[in-house]
Amino acid sequence: MTPLPDRCEVVVIGGGVIGVSVAYHLAEAGIQDVVLVERKELTSGTTWHAAGLVGQLRSSINMTKLARYTSELYRGLEAETGQATGYRQCGSMSIAATAERFEELKRSASMAKVFGLEVNVLSVAEIAERYPLIQTDDLFGGIHIPSDGYANAVDITQALAKGAKGRGVRIATHTKVDEILHEGGQITGVRTDRGEIQAKYVVICGGMWSRDLASTVGVNLPLHACEHYYVLFESVEGLHPDLPVLRDYDACTYYKYDAGKLLLGAFEPSAKPWGMGGISEDFCFDEIAGDFDHFEPVLHDAMKRFPALERAGIQKFFCGPESFTPDVRYHLGEAPELKNCFVAAGLNSIGLQSAGGVGKVTAEWIRDGRPPVDLWEVDVRRNMPFQRNRRYLQSRVGESLGLLYATHYPYRQYETARGVRKAAIHDRLRAAGACHGEAYGWERPNWYAPKGVEPVYDYSYGRQNWFEHSAAEHRAVREGVALFDQSSFAKFRFEGRDTVAVLNRVCANNIDVAPGRVVYTQWLNERGGIEADLTVTRLTEHAFMIVSAAETEVRDFYWLKRHIPDDAHCVLTNVTSGIGRHLDHGPQGARSLAVVDP
Repeated sequence: MTPLPDRCEVVVIGGGVIGVSVAYHLAEAGIQDVVLVERKELTSGTTWHAAGLVGQLRSSINMTKLARYTSELYRGLEAETGQATGYRQCGSMSIAATAERFEELKRSASMAKVFGLEVNVLSVAEIAERYPLIQTDDLFGGIHIPSDGYANAVDITQALAKGAKGRGVRIATHTKVDEILHEGGQITGVRTDRGEIQAKYVVICGGMWSRDLASTVGVNLPLHACEHYYVLFESVEGLHPDLPVLRDYDACTYYKYDAGKLLLGAFEPSAKPWGMGGISEDFCFDEIAGDFDHFEPVLHDAMKRFPALERAGIQKFFCGPESFTPDVRYHLGEAPELKNCFVAAGLNSIGLQSAGGVGKVTAEWIRDGRPPVDLWEVDVRRNMPFQRNRRYLQSRVGESLGLLYATHYPYRQYETARGVRKAAIHDRLRAAGACHGEAYGWERPNWYAPKGVEPVYDYSYGRQNWFEHSAAEHRAVREGVALFDQSSFAKFRFEGRDTVAVLNRVCANNIDVAPGRVVYTQWLNERGGIEADLTVTRLTEHAFMIVSAAETEVRDFYWLKRHIPDDAHCVLTNVTSGIGRHLDHGPQGARSLAVVDP
């Protein structure tokens, strides 16, 4: 058993592929005084049963860059460490059984050109030629990514572990973290069942256990486990290792060659949350019972697409847990509530194909004190306090899993866990025909339906059903008088004798103005980069109201809080939920009105 030191620079909690990648990259970044602690064995939580897909195309350029780095890392890992990884660059193919799905895939291929990733649009005939085992009569087309592939998740993790240990990282298995230690709002180390380790940084990479561990130190990490299914077929006629990974999004399925067998996995539209009563500490390389009736419709559709499956034998029906987040984006970065407490968790069943990039940016963030690229879409500071609610999570993550393979229509709205935050005039807006969308828990009117029209979205990639109604609203604002409900905007009250000095240090603009004046400004970091874009209203000599975007409520609040000197006489209070805000706009311009909710 690896001896534990009394102190180190960084403690990484969790020995799945994410935690081991973070440790590997910390050492590569020059931080070699690292200890990784794992309660059982490496990969024993969820990594061991990962399907092993390694895809690269994401919805943004930075996420695509991280995924491409992961693929490049895996490609050379075996040569670097001498540990087999099972990595195979066989390419991937995604097919479309609807015209709108094909439109989505073509848009993805076009976007990939900007990202510098080769993606080829395929005709139905080309799909049949590349993957002759599937039925293509109902298809519209597809895309092919030559540089995608698959790997063995356990072997990848062991190779990363070997590389990390070769750079000085200590890996301690069968070592459970009982407590994360902190003092004065800052990390001081961990207490394990084998003793204490003092540390400057702690990184929580505990997979589906991360939420509960983080909550013990007041860190909000909303994620929840769901059942994830796959089936292994043996004796599939015509199967060979050169076939690309196949994704049939409209049937919610993916297929991959797996050591002479065919693996069929699914991201069904309505998933089943798991572990509502907590997850056992003894969970180790375990499966869960699963529900064959739940999976059967997926299997039935798969046999239509892949006729050879009707004659193949099922060797294994598998169900295992994976953690999912409310917005299907993982949690990464420094927790706002606790300095030097970092997080890399909630990977939404794409942990293996994200691990390299996640490990790299986390290590560089710790080393440099700032993220190396814009990581806002996965930044842990986007999470709202209400999202830790277990009933909310259980409702939302069943939808989250299915959204991985759903058609990603523009303006698509979540359907579950709605109505969490409402403005004081919500009922009156509904009566006026508002079709509400969700913005970080807030029910916000996106458009208004006239009498006789139902206020619901009819999604498409063309002009959607709300277009003319929205145009009428625009004309009304330009030509008449309108009232905007801005209650969802983040609102902070900042007061005390040192408020002007603190704000003028944080703000790019001068806020020492007369009471009643509003100042539009940015908050900048030490490199001159923009951290926030907002308004500051002076209420009195020593009191200010700060108004920012709904999505940056947590980030902006803690950014200012961390920049208040310890000896400053001022108090920052989040009053977002206690104050409604409306803006009227007419011929004389805009005027802001604040209304305290009853």
